[in-house]
Amino acid sequence: MINIPKGTKDVLPSQSYKWQYIEDAARDVARVFNFKEVRTPVFEHTELFLRGVGETTDVVNKEMYTFEDKGGRSMTLKPEGTAGVARMFIENGLANSPLPVKTYYITPAFRYERPQAGRLREFHQFGFEAFGSASPETDAEVIFAASSFLDRLGLKGVKLELNSIGCPICRNEYNTALKKYFEPHLKDMCETCRVRFEKNPLRMLDCKEEGCKKITAGAPKILDYLCEDCNNHFESVKSLLSAQGLEFIVNPRIVRGLDYYTRTVFEFISGDIGSQSAVCAGGRYDNLLKELGGADLPAIGFAAGIERLLLLMENTSAKMPDEQTPVIYLAGMDARSRAECFKIATYLRGKGLCAEIDHMSRSVKAQMKYADKIGARNVAVIGETELELGEVNVKRMSDGFTEKVKIQDLYTYLK
Repeated sequence: MINIPKGTKDVLPSQSYKWQYIEDAARDVARVFNFKEVRTPVFEHTELFLRGVGETTDVVNKEMYTFEDKGGRSMTLKPEGTAGVARMFIENGLANSPLPVKTYYITPAFRYERPQAGRLREFHQFGFEAFGSASPETDAEVIFAASSFLDRLGLKGVKLELNSIGCPICRNEYNTALKKYFEPHLKDMCETCRVRFEKNPLRMLDCKEEGCKKITAGAPKILDYLCEDCNNHFESVKSLLSAQGLEFIVNPRIVRGLDYYTRTVFEFISGDIGSQSAVCAGGRYDNLLKELGGADLPAIGFAAGIERLLLLMENTSAKMPDEQTPVIYLAGMDARSRAECFKIATYLRGKGLCAEIDHMSRSVKAQMKYADKIGARNVAVIGETELELGEVNVKRMSDGFTEKVKIQDLYTYLK
């Protein structure tokens, strides 16, 4: 037997309705916030992620699924959604559209890392990306959209953490301060941090090594180095959130794991999904489009991992809808009545009702057992008598209540 690759999971029929519930919630939130769906390829040119995500990130250094195609081109399975959507925005001339352009996506993504609770090598993301607006109102709107999505799923105890990591102007001063702080400690830090020290010291704050985390705890805080524009922007975002009653905690250690972020960054945190506490996260990335060869336009977005959301909903007993089950199961007693069952089921399905019939030539008794196992809400047995009278006894499975119904009235009765 060929087994599933490590770090991937099958979605079984008994679980798929939960995925659909989350995806439907995502799409409905996108609708009310006026974000439109986009779909981008599963793989892109590797350069897109080197330039967009950043060469000093763990994603690029350790986690990308990169391969050479038959034409000798380096391709990578997308490790996240934003870079591909930014490439799409540039390539299709969406900068010429009325701004802002507000998009969303639901996509698989791939990272080669150690599988654990809430983290897989193939995972799925729902994300928002808004291009063209630099206003704090757009930051607040995107954060509210993320909050609304989590509320829609009935998730409790999720906390919003907020930070600003400034712009390239104030970041330069901050990086200088970080280097001055970290330099005496480099000998006690991991090899990755020593590389980041030279290329991008801000990334050192994102190190997960315990020894490095102890050292970074005393590092200077980015909020103390924000320029006037970045500080005013951040204060406006906080005021907008507070004015609408959305509680948050300012966490100056949030830097996010990707290099394209600027100014506002945020995470929705839960302690109910193991070590991977971020349920939904994002931020502003005002330089990404320009870095990828597009117009110099600002942007902001967020993404949520669907597997993590499912895990959190299970761990917190968040309410899930019931699995879809047939409205009626039509049991036939012989060849003629089976043909009538097929005819009735076809009619009911055409009217939008879920109807099921026997496909395994079972006895009526076995059909009744099967109808119970699949959760059919009603059952009707059709035989010679029912065909002659043109009516059936419809049994409600929840309490056994039975009622005679004309076959021609079955749809109206069930609806």
